Amino acid sequence: MKGQMILILSDIHGNLEALKAVLYKEDLTNVSGIILLGDLIDYGPHSNEVIQLLMDELPEEKILINLWGNHENAILTETFTGFSSQRGIESAKYTSSILNCKSRDYLEKLEPSGIKPFRLGVKKCLAVHGSLDNTLWTSIFPENIHGNYKEYDYVFSGHSHYPHCFDVFYENEDPAYRNKKRVLFLNPGSVGQPRDHSPYASYALMDLKTEEVQLKKVPYDVKKTIKHFSDQVDEFYKTRLKRGI
Repeated sequence: MKGQMILILSDIHGNLEALKAVLYKEDLTNVSGIILLGDLIDYGPHSNEVIQLLMDELPEEKILINLWGNHENAILTETFTGFSSQRGIESAKYTSSILNCKSRDYLEKLEPSGIKPFRLGVKKCLAVHGSLDNTLWTSIFPENIHGNYKEYDYVFSGHSHYPHCFDVFYENEDPAYRNKKRVLFLNPGSVGQPRDHSPYASYALMDLKTEEVQLKKVPYDVKKTIKHFSDQVDEFYKTRLKRGI
């Protein structure tokens, strides 16, 4: 592709104020491609509004990848058994009850498997909400990448809510590169529910020419967001936003 800068977003989780802060900080005219790694909805109070903002603000021709996460899967298939807590199930069922037809139509058009190989120029890429071990429910971490990604150059993942950028060097038969195959792993963290002990919305930019990755954070109005939560959603999902936990 001709452009250089890619915007990577994941785990917005119905947090409208956080998404606004990210989109209004970056000049999207300077962005040539956008990758969305799933979990646009649930937990936060504004799942419908988040989807509307994405439709309004993101040029469709720039969206390279738009995946389901585990929350889209649970809500649209009405399969809630993957959640580790009852409060998670109750939140997902509440979100399902308020999700409007326009939002459901938008989500139904996304990649439901939570995984999609694609190319950025000559680079072979993988976008996955979780990991190869489980595309929706198991995260890639530096200490355990959950799968063999040797065939790819870049792996973009979400789900963990922890940002990371690291390389893995696989053994191969290429003397020109000292028999090593480099794979870059990038997780932008969570826009709407960060868990890395920072309350700021987290996202990433990648320069395809230099391979420079910027793991970025931007403050947003957490108090305003908390005020909009329904009493049908557990208090935990509100208060965790204050500390990024």
